[in-house]
Amino acid sequence: MSVQRFGLVMGVVAALVAAPAIAQAAEGMGGAKWTCSLTKDYTASSWTSETSWSGRAVGKLGYGLKNLLLGWTDLFVEPKEAMDAGGNILSGLGTGLVQGVGNTVGGALHVVTFPLTELDVPLPEGGVSVL
Repeated sequence: MSVQRFGLVMGVVAALVAAPAIAQAAEGMGGAKWTCSLTKDYTASSWTSETSWSGRAVGKLGYGLKNLLLGWTDLFVEPKEAMDAGGNILSGLGTGLVQGVGNTVGGALHVVTFPLTELDVPLPEGGVSVL
């Protein structure tokens, strides 16, 4: 991949995500070399532990589809978790809204960029916990 093409891809990803933190990832990221984080949590996504490019690409695509299609479930999961912990349901609803949008947008970014296994988009709490 040429440097110009990589720069164009990074520009598109940055435009899709509001104010991302783009930084070189830690060495422990496995196959990913760059991160475009929706959160301040730079924990690597689960697919980055795969050793081959094809394993990372398939894992990234599956991870992206799961979060794209099920990200909205955090709207219900987070308030329930807040109530179970004795917390405020409105706080859980706010957290669910932020995480639901973050997981859905992040899932879309994973799907769009799945061939670029050197780019990771860490999601809130590691993505959707359903399934």
